[in-house]
Amino acid sequence: MTIQPQILLFEPDPAVAAALAFSLELDGFRVIAGHAEGNAADAACLVLDHRQPTGDGLALLGRLRQRGCRGPAVILATNPSRALRDGIARAGAALVEKPLLGEGLTRALRSALAQPREA
Repeated sequence: MTIQPQILLFEPDPAVAAALAFSLELDGFRVIAGHAEGNAADAACLVLDHRQPTGDGLALLGRLRQRGCRGPAVILATNPSRALRDGIARAGAALVEKPLLGEGLTRALRSALAQPREA
C-alpha cells in the first residue's frame, strides 16, 4: 500500500479547487481543502492561491507558520510582481505561475516534498 502525500489546498474558488484536487489526486496526492487553518500542521505540503478572501497567500502562509506548520509550500499566482516573487522566496515557498499549464504544479510539489523538512 502506497501512502499518498497529503496536500492542503487553500484555493478560494470552489470550481478551481475541485479541478486542482481532481488533477492532483490523479497524480497520486491526497488533497484536503484548507478551509480551516487548524489542520495545516499535518499536511505534507501546502498549496495556496495568492488571492485569498482574508488577504493574500503570503499572509496566510505566515499565519500557518506561526501556528507550527513547517511543511513546504507552493504559492499560485498570476503575473507575480518582483515584490511578490521576492516575498515568496523569503518565505521559503515555491512559486507556480497561473494559468497552470502542463505538469508545473505536480513537479513543484514533488520537488518540495523531496526536500528535507525543517526542524
